Amino acid sequence: MGFFSLTLMSILMCAFLPPSSQDPNDQSCLTNLFQSMHVPDHNLVNWTEPNLANPCSGFMSNLTGATCNNGRIYKLSLSNLSLYGSISPYISNCTSLQSLDLSNNALTGPIPTEFQYLINLAILDLSSNHLSGTIPPSLTMCMFLNIIDLHNNSLTGPIPPQLGSLVRLSVFDVSDNKLSGVIPTSLVDRPGNLPGFNATSYSGNEDLYGYPLGPMKSRSGLPVLLIVGIGLGSGLISLVLSFVVTCVWLKVTDQKLAAEHQGKINELMPEY
Repeated sequence: MGFFSLTLMSILMCAFLPPSSQDPNDQSCLTNLFQSMHVPDHNLVNWTEPNLANPCSGFMSNLTGATCNNGRIYKLSLSNLSLYGSISPYISNCTSLQSLDLSNNALTGPIPTEFQYLINLAILDLSSNHLSGTIPPSLTMCMFLNIIDLHNNSLTGPIPPQLGSLVRLSVFDVSDNKLSGVIPTSLVDRPGNLPGFNATSYSGNEDLYGYPLGPMKSRSGLPVLLIVGIGLGSGLISLVLSFVVTCVWLKVTDQKLAAEHQGKINELMPEY
């Protein structure tokens, strides 16, 4: 009985012991992220230095929008908080992060290429901000990505074809940006039973073209092939008209010369 009581007491003491130390990577990640963003006074009020230095207390997080697992930050949900500023590249220090949601804020600047170090990331939602620059091809290093939602930003350049190699990707939305170029076939004709993505994933990008959108458009909004066809047709019509006019002119000229020649012959003929 005494041995059982001692064992039970030891288990209870271990269960309530705080973690021996906080992960310095998570501390750096969250501190730099908070410093890179501008936060209204009424939001994230508990993101203070003591809590940032100790973001995970046991199985709970001390920070609004942060969720811990085994003493590490594995989820950040900071949507609809009127945040502005940029996304710190030091967010890559949160190496256990599986879900990052910064949607519906006013964040600016590029998507950090350092996201490639978030190798456990499954959900990335940066939609409805003011992010600019290109989509980093290095996102393909996040092999577990299941959701990439970047819609309603100001992203430019082409869609990296490397994203088609993400075998777990089931949601992909880059609509309402300023992307250009052809939609990669790697995101359309995916191997095996991997899902492709329909036109709603790409709509609202004026200079983006290819299946499942239409062909490339000119600045006038007409398809380039149609413009080329119109140009070729106009040129052909002009050529035909020129040929007809030339033929008529030559015929009239021949008739005039023939009449003049016949007149001269009549003048030279003697009268009997």
